[in-house]
Amino acid sequence: MSKNLPDGKYVLNANELEGVEKSDRLEIESLYFQEPNTKIPLTNSSLGVSIYRFGQAFYDSAKVNDKLEAKTSELLAIREQLEQTPDDRKLVKKRDKIQTKIQDLEKLQEYGNFLMRTGNPVTILDSTQTEKTVAEIGNYLYNKGFLDSEVSFAVETKKKKANVTYLIDEREPYLLDSIYTNSVNEGLLQLIQATQKESFIEKGDNYDQSNFTKERERLEELFRNNGYFMFTKSFIDYNLYYDTASKKINVEQRILKPSFAQKHEVYSIDSITFKVSPPSDEFIDQKKQAEYRDINFTYYIDRFSAKLLSSRILFDEGQKYKRIDIVETQKQLSNLDLFRYINISFDTVGTSLTAKIITQPNQKYQLTNQLGLTITEQLPGPFFSMVLRNRNFFRAGEILEFNTRIGYEGVASATDQGVYQSSEFGVSASVIFPRFLIPFYSGSLQKYGRYNPNTRTQIGYNYTNRPEYTRSGLNAKLAYTWATRENRTQFTINAADINYVRTPQISDDFAQVLIDLENQGNNLIWSFLPSFISSISGQSIINFNNYGNYSSSNKASLLKLFAESGGTTLNFLTTSTNNEATDFARFQWLKLQADYRRYHPLNQKSTLAYRANFGIAHPYGVSNGILPYEKYFFAGGGTSIRAWQARRLGPGSYTPQIGEGGRYDYAFEQPAEMIVETMLEYRRNLVGYFDMAVFVDAGNAWVIGVDNSRPGADFRFDRFYKEIAIGTGLGLRMDFNFLVVRLDLATKAVDPSMPEGQRWVLDNISFNNIFGLKGQTVLNFGIGYPF
Repeated sequence: MSKNLPDGKYVLNANELEGVEKSDRLEIESLYFQEPNTKIPLTNSSLGVSIYRFGQAFYDSAKVNDKLEAKTSELLAIREQLEQTPDDRKLVKKRDKIQTKIQDLEKLQEYGNFLMRTGNPVTILDSTQTEKTVAEIGNYLYNKGFLDSEVSFAVETKKKKANVTYLIDEREPYLLDSIYTNSVNEGLLQLIQATQKESFIEKGDNYDQSNFTKERERLEELFRNNGYFMFTKSFIDYNLYYDTASKKINVEQRILKPSFAQKHEVYSIDSITFKVSPPSDEFIDQKKQAEYRDINFTYYIDRFSAKLLSSRILFDEGQKYKRIDIVETQKQLSNLDLFRYINISFDTVGTSLTAKIITQPNQKYQLTNQLGLTITEQLPGPFFSMVLRNRNFFRAGEILEFNTRIGYEGVASATDQGVYQSSEFGVSASVIFPRFLIPFYSGSLQKYGRYNPNTRTQIGYNYTNRPEYTRSGLNAKLAYTWATRENRTQFTINAADINYVRTPQISDDFAQVLIDLENQGNNLIWSFLPSFISSISGQSIINFNNYGNYSSSNKASLLKLFAESGGTTLNFLTTSTNNEATDFARFQWLKLQADYRRYHPLNQKSTLAYRANFGIAHPYGVSNGILPYEKYFFAGGGTSIRAWQARRLGPGSYTPQIGEGGRYDYAFEQPAEMIVETMLEYRRNLVGYFDMAVFVDAGNAWVIGVDNSRPGADFRFDRFYKEIAIGTGLGLRMDFNFLVVRLDLATKAVDPSMPEGQRWVLDNISFNNIFGLKGQTVLNFGIGYPF
């Protein structure tokens, strides 16, 4: 990287910190104004610099400047012509085209071509940037309570490389001693006292400027949620009294008086008006008025339900102003998907508030088409979907929705036919009610409106065509969904999920596989008989700190819990058990699953991500030990244990039938009744859009009870820990914000299908055979993060 550098210039090789004992090292490292280029381990090269220099070879700055000047002159000439003929559409179109071209050239001039923007120029040591870093670290330490700290730096150069060491002398931090609130307003003082345990500034804590900022924001929110409509954090300031001998700070927290009144007053809601503005002047004469729950509604034509809208207004006439209810009202009205915008404002008369809610309706009909691509088992699968929505279908906020999806998907064959394209077609019709359809409970709308309740009724048809079989199904569903405030916890109850499934065509090869299994005591063939499958299920998704926002610097996690009971009503009927003479199968089962995911940023560029997944399904009653095929668990694949092909791992220590392709040419899918998976990833930005990952996956799937057709597949407490498969590997991701393209190269490290004592297979990899045995290393190509 230091090639051709002029004298006196050095490549920044490393930043180091010395003297950090009590402060946060990671936060200090994030303050560097200059970072060394990310290098490839064991080499002196940088991928980012190589990409940048490669792009630089095709970049001519003089040519870009000439083009920019020419286009700018051309634009000026066209603008002069437009002054004479402003309605000339041809000139307007040409002007817009040239403006777009100028924007592209300006971007090219400032940042270089695409390769240069993707890569990074080599980082040359800049003493001014180093001094700015010293000042920034000093400010950081001061704001964290190290008021007497000192920061300096030292530079060591060798062969055109420079190592910068930032030397920190923290000294003793200042502690908060007494905290006193100065205010003549008894109401505010009582609120502060009642919530003292929630305060961000406490006696004995290190002085931390950020905690004072958080406390001002907390108090503003507290006061505005208790009626103090006009209060803002600008009315809060702090006087700090330092004792340099004892290293302590006495804090005076002042609540300032308003300039517009004698004191801060509590405001109440005097009246509420709700206006739906018409989309055009055409409807002005068709105004309708209604009153419900002391709310005055005005809308055009008789298209809206005052009862429904009032259920999403979370404040009442006569109630003290509460900011959180206003914000939540805006969210809940937006969740109805009936309005383009929702604006809530207040007029004041004394300490009374007149609330005005103004909206405009969304388009009644919306047609959405989507053409996309899924990646499964390294094969692209195009799909087309179309959604037609009819809003406010019954004039009470309902949405009528028609869905159609046609797609081809790359999936692993259930037999030894390799990987191929599977076609799929689905169509459904739904009515979404913005309330719970609870019989005999008329008050449910008002009681549960704040939880964004929805009831979905759906009927649909699905058809799948795989080389082993074709499968079709009619389904009907009744589902309830709701969420807590801020969507932290979301709930779904599928009160009825009914399916009639047929498999009209089964290939001879797959039929023979099922018959062979049946002869060995495995009646999986029943899963492919015509069947009536019904279930009730519930799911809860708990999102801690906005999990899924991977650009966030905060820790976040997600817990998904799922429970299902299948064929429940059969417990109350007399129904024959599935057997060899069965021509119409019925199933009963219980299924539980828990999926936990954790995202832990280490610094601005790197993150640890973790996932743990556990599931168990138990057939009982008329099922005679067999589950519907879609209800089984499968291990292995791009979002599971990545070193194994999709649905091919396990179960347990069973050694799958091996095909002609070698030791890891597993021929068949491996359905199981229990799964345990854990995945750990270290993710780091390499350069530009490119991220890398190092990961370890561990887990397996098992059956409950003995399966004579698959020895070793059953779960046993005395041996399951010996049957944990482990895979490890490297990943490369291209993160374009709107799309993440993922490549994961995973290799088997511990293979439970091998005999005990021979399960460590990572030593098959060597310099002469870097991918191990054939099939030991698997390349996963996918869209999106694995978890």
